[in-house]
Formats: sequence, structure tokens, C-alpha cells
Amino acid sequence: MPRTEPTPALISATEEVQKRVLWLATLMIHHANHVRPNHDGVKVGGHQASSASMVTILTTLYLHYLRPGDRVAVKPHASPVYHALQYLLGRLDARYLTQLRAFGGLQAYPSRTKDPDSPDFSTGSVGLGAVAPAFAALSAHYVAAHFGRPATQRFIALVGDAELDEGNVWEAVLDPALGELDNLLWIVDLNRQSLDRVVPGIRAAHLKRLFADSGWRVLEAKYGCRLQTLFAQPDGDLLRTRIDEMSNEEYQALIRLPGAELRPRLTNGDKRLARLLDQVPDAELPATLANLGGHDVTELLKTFAAADAEPRRPTIIFAYTIKGWGLPIAGHPLNHSMLLSPEQIETLREQFGIPPGHEWDRLPPDSPGGRLCAEVAHRLYGVPPQPKPTPTIPLPDEITVPTSGMISTQDTFGRFLVRIADLPGLRERIVTASPDVSVSTNLAGWINKTGVFARREEPDFETEAYRILRWRRWPGGQHIELGISEMNLFMLLGMFGLAHDLIGEPLIPIGTVYDPFVCRGLDAFIYGLYSGARFIVVGTPSGITLAPEGGAHQSSVTASLGIELPQLTSFEPCFALETAWLLREAIRLCIDPQGSASYLRLSTRPIDQNLLQPALDRLGATELHRQVLLGGYRLIDRNDYQDHPDAPIVHIVTSGVLVPEAVAAAHYLRREGVAVNVINLTSARRIYERWRRGNDLSWLFPPNERTAPIVTVHDAASHALAWLGSVYGTPLRAHGVDRFGQSGSRDDLYRAFHLDPLSIVETAFDLID
Repeated sequence: MPRTEPTPALISATEEVQKRVLWLATLMIHHANHVRPNHDGVKVGGHQASSASMVTILTTLYLHYLRPGDRVAVKPHASPVYHALQYLLGRLDARYLTQLRAFGGLQAYPSRTKDPDSPDFSTGSVGLGAVAPAFAALSAHYVAAHFGRPATQRFIALVGDAELDEGNVWEAVLDPALGELDNLLWIVDLNRQSLDRVVPGIRAAHLKRLFADSGWRVLEAKYGCRLQTLFAQPDGDLLRTRIDEMSNEEYQALIRLPGAELRPRLTNGDKRLARLLDQVPDAELPATLANLGGHDVTELLKTFAAADAEPRRPTIIFAYTIKGWGLPIAGHPLNHSMLLSPEQIETLREQFGIPPGHEWDRLPPDSPGGRLCAEVAHRLYGVPPQPKPTPTIPLPDEITVPTSGMISTQDTFGRFLVRIADLPGLRERIVTASPDVSVSTNLAGWINKTGVFARREEPDFETEAYRILRWRRWPGGQHIELGISEMNLFMLLGMFGLAHDLIGEPLIPIGTVYDPFVCRGLDAFIYGLYSGARFIVVGTPSGITLAPEGGAHQSSVTASLGIELPQLTSFEPCFALETAWLLREAIRLCIDPQGSASYLRLSTRPIDQNLLQPALDRLGATELHRQVLLGGYRLIDRNDYQDHPDAPIVHIVTSGVLVPEAVAAAHYLRREGVAVNVINLTSARRIYERWRRGNDLSWLFPPNERTAPIVTVHDAASHALAWLGSVYGTPLRAHGVDRFGQSGSRDDLYRAFHLDPLSIVETAFDLID
């Protein structure tokens, strides 16, 4: 816990540590750019100025505020500061200090899956690192309510002030689901500089009002002790007003001037202000003016103590800092990408009193700073928590759903969840979420059985018996309803999908979203995958099959994303039986420590389940199940028909809701003397990966049929399946959605995009001819 009345000895020891942190962080970047051989001839980069502004905040946070189990998201550009601290605390081997931005070394930005000192959160995509701890904090309260695990951990985000320009930050701040997170703290590095400039105007007051109006507790560490001492003297209010009212640009310019030049520009002819500043020698005046709260250990300790004083609200601290603090580039308007020269590094080494040949040393263990680091390392990491055994989550071999008649995959998804709600052991680990589309994505049955998660029981004033959805809000609820923000949905899925790593309890998060709006949350989707999270996304309804809704609600590129995004398994079933099997597989992948996230692309179009029967009769349920999980099977096999043994062969390959059109085209072609295989890909991703690995695909394309032409038919961008022609070098024509859609009947749109049976037939004849 922070010490609200720090002793001079404690402050001195902390400042000794922060000086070494500043040196190591700066040297790491210097070594990567000027010392380590660079055969590419391209600047390695790094952010010496952005790192420097965070040195005091991070050092004070780790040495005095954090408790074991607290989780921290580090501002991306401050990663060298984080690594320097981990090194001084004994958590990072010295050999990595010379490997910043090297392959296999320290990443450019903190990565929980790639950095050897294991940051709690990956950061780098600006704004997402700020929001991730918020949803992790929500998951801690969820786990506490459902599994009796006290929510004692605190979740902290270190945020650059320019990150507050990102829209996803405000989507999260405004979401009611994050409204009472007493375990969430944001610390804003308010250095008032972005990548290209000093930010004009004074926005801090406006930002503080926005957070306060959103229910946050707003604190600030604005001025350090030296300035506060001056403010407390007669006429001290003049100095405070002068600093408060000057523009960011003027302040940055003044602190870079020598004291003799600074004095007249600061006093600006005010005799009373000049008398107040007479007590400050010229040599100390620039440092006094630059004495901001974000670089004052005492002020930060007081502010951190205040952050824990009031419960049941998220808290934000605006810590005023100087970009490049402690370096010769401090406050320079273009210092974002500046690198210190070798001569400047040598001067800094001498200034910090580091002997030649000892540049990478830790602090001496018998020094005050060295002893403080040892104490903190023992407190935070010395006594590892007793690991709680990972619970075994029972997953039945089969989860049955209705499989006859006219059924859509989206409807099957809803029925599948209702079935899971009756399965103890598995049910408890499921948590669903949606951005205000629960009913329209078939979550109503699940919500009626489990309720909506809330920290406290809330009354339900709706009593109409005809309601589709019973919206019971209580601590045992297993659904989280978000506002209309796909970014928030994917951030929630990612952080709940890391609950086992961050909190110690595994969860299986399932999120639903209208499929075209997957792209709205794509950055957060990628962030969750990059962080190693395991979760399930159900994109539904999808494609132009959602015909009357118009082009704005018709997805096309999402199927390709399902193939391309790393650490993701994607599925696009057509039939209810496939959907149930693939949903179970997605849950298995969430449970498996070596598993992945999953994405299912579903539809509201009812499909005649009898179309599956020929394949079920030919293969049997066991083999069909195996092939569905492999990624595809022959729905129609030309060998089932012997009436045209010498007929030309064509493959019709489809995925998802266009199976009926593919089957109708196949029947037409067969009547015209063409032998047709209809291949239904339940996971184009898995088939693509098998091909890339050089694995056999002969159950789909046997050797004697590999020269036969292929027609692909997909309610998605045509290129998503076009790669199949490369597998064996066969002619291929791809039917898909390569233009924006419009409103209309499904049949009209299918004809317009050449997805109807007749268009498929015509293409098949062209290829055969």
C-alpha cells in the first residue's frame, strides 16, 4: 500500500531507483539503434521521450502501490521503463536488455504472449490497452459473484493522454456495464504532446469533466512539492495562475530555456511575481517550473492513497508530466521520435554517476535503492500464491438439438444454449454478451434461464406475461448486456477469455453480434486474439441472405477474416446437426489450454434438414461428425449415381446457407448428363490450414477427380474460397458477393449476385466446355 507520509529516506531511495530506471530505459533504446549491429539499414526506433515521462509514475506505482495479484496495462511507448523495472526487481535476465526490438527479444510494445517478463496485458494498439483492464476488472467481479473468489485484485491502466482521443475509450467509459468498478484505476500520463506536436489548448479540464459526468472519481497530480511550497507563500497564487493559464506550447518552450532567459518571460513584468521568484536561483528555475506532480514521488504517493479512499467507482488520475523528463530532449515539440546521440548518452552516464563498464548493472544490493527493490520484489513476487487446481469442466460427447424440418443455424444456436443451461458443471462457466442484440441473435432462451449479471439484485418492473425476454438482473446472472458497441463486445470477450490467466477461474465467453458489424469491432477482436484469449464469437445473421435489410446489414468480407486472422478457428455450418457439433467443438477449444478462439458465421435462413440425409446415410453419423470437424465433407457424391458413369465431372464447393442452391444446381446438371460432387465446407479455415501444411484432402478430392473443374458458391466475398483452385491446379470459377448489396427478396439478390442454381449451372457448363 502507498505510504501517505513518506520519509525523506524512502523518497531518496525511490528517486535512486527511478534514476536507474530512466538510465536503463534510455540505454536500451540507444543500444538497439546505435550499438547493436543493424544490417537492415532501417531505424530500429523506440521512444526515449515517451518512456521518460512515465518513469516516476511506474516506479512509484510498482515500489509503493501495487499488491500481489494487481494487474497493470503499461502505456505502449513506456515498455522500456517496464522492462527496466522488471530487471531491477529480478524478474528479467540482463541479456534481454540489449535485445529490445530484436527477434526473440523484448517486443516493441508490451506483449503478454511474447515478452519474457510476461506483462499482464498486451498494449500497442492505442486505446485498447486502456480499456482492457476495465473489462478485466468486470470479469473479476463476475468471478467473485459466481465462484466466491474475492475481488481483491486491482486493475490499472497507464494511459498516454493522446490515447484519450480514441473512440473506443469513450465507448467503454459510457457503457453502464463498467459503471461501478471499484477495482479499476486509470493513470493518464498528461504530457500534452502527441506524435507530431504539442497539443494546443488546455483540454485537461474538459477531459476531467467528461469523466466526472460519467461517474468516475477524478484525481490529479498536477504540481510537485517545490511548486506547491511557492504557491503557499504570499503572492504564490500569482505563480499558480500564471502556470495554469499559459498554453501548452508556451509552457513547453519556457522549461527549455536557461534560467536567466526564463525569468523575465515567466514574470512578464509582474513585480510581485518577480519578488516571489527571487528566492529561486537562475540555475534552479527551469527545474522548479518543471516540477510537475507526475514526477514528484511525494505527490504521487498522496494521490495513490486517495485513489483507494472511496469505493464503488472507477478512478482516474491525471498525472501532469513532461515528455522527455530528465533527458536533454525534454519538452522538445518534436521529441517523440528523437534519439539521444552517443555523445548525449555519455554525458547522461556521467551525470548519473555510472562507472564505465557498469552501464547495465542493477543497483548495489546494499544501497538504499537496491534494498528497496529487494523488499518490493519479495512483497510482490517472493511468495507465490497457492495455485488453485484448474477445475475440470465436463463437456458431454453430444449436446442434442432438434435436427428435422426447416431450421436455421441461428435458431439452433439458441436451442443449443438452452440445452447447456441444463448441464451442471458446464453451464456455470458460460457467460454470454451482446451489444444490445440479445433477442435478435436468439439469446432470449438462455437469458430467461440464467438472467443478466448485475452486482446487486435489481427489481424487474415489467410483469407482462407475453414478454419474450425475462430481464432478471442479479449477481448470479450469466449474460452481460452492453450498449451498441462492438468494440466493447470484443474487449469483454477477450478479457473474460483470459480470466483463468488474470484471475484464476476459467470462463467460456460467448458473444453475439450482427455479422456485418464484426468489422466495427475488428481492432478489439484482433487484440483479444493477439493476447491469447479463448472465446466464441457468433456472427449472425450474415451475408446478403439477410435480403430485405439492405446493403448496410449484409456482410461479405467476414468469411475471409475467419480464414485469415491468426489464432482463430472459424466455422460456417448449414445444418442444425453441424451447428451443434461445431458449437461443442468451439467450447472444447475454449477449455483446451492449447485451444483457440472460435468464430461461427450463422444465418436466419431456414434450411430443409432433409438435404443432409444422403450424406448421413452414406457416411454414418460417426464419420460425418469426424469430417465436419475436419472442415468439410461430400454432401452429394457423384459415385452415388451410376446412370452417367462416363459423364464429365464438376465439383460444386459451398459453405453455409447456399447449400440448397448448390444441391439444386447439382440435380439440374445430373439431369443434363454431368456428374457432380457437392462439397460442403463447414470450416474453410481448417481445410485451408490442412492444405498449407501439406496434409491430405483426398476425402474431398480423390486422386482420380483432381483435374475436374470447381465452381465455388459462397454468400461472402468470392475470393474466400477461390484458393481451392490452387490446391491441385484445377480450373475454378468463384461465385460470391463482391459488390455492396441492397434491399430485395432473397431470390432476387441471389440472381443479382449469380448465386442462384441457374447461374451455377451455366458456369459449370462453361468450365466443362
